[in-house]
Amino acid sequence: MKFNRTAKAHWEGGGKDGNGTLTTESGVLKESPYAFKTRFEDAVGTNPEELIGAAHSGCFTMQLSFYIVEEGFTAEHLDTKAKVYFEDGSIPKIELELSGKVPGMDESKFKELAKKSKENCPVSKLLNADITLTTTFES
Repeated sequence: MKFNRTAKAHWEGGGKDGNGTLTTESGVLKESPYAFKTRFEDAVGTNPEELIGAAHSGCFTMQLSFYIVEEGFTAEHLDTKAKVYFEDGSIPKIELELSGKVPGMDESKFKELAKKSKENCPVSKLLNADITLTTTFES
């Protein structure tokens, strides 16, 4: 399977005093604001780091759901939080926190598939960061 997706950024002004918008092909983001204050402070809007976190957690969780089905199970729920660290102009680390319930599956298989997903989801492969994973299994 081959496809592409596009997103656009528009920026006006300088780095600290300027502002911009982000728009995705799907329309989920449509001229969504981002600026210095949305990235480095707590202003309303988005920023690249939270978008990376959303992409990574979404990709990882979907990859895991495929692996679970391949093993003959169906997840009742999978919830992943991605904490993206920004330090001194780089993103050195992402922490994935996974919680899930898969009826009939044991915890060791769940952890095995989660690790496999972390290593193989396309976004994990793309990112050059220390990516850690913690899991919570509900029985």
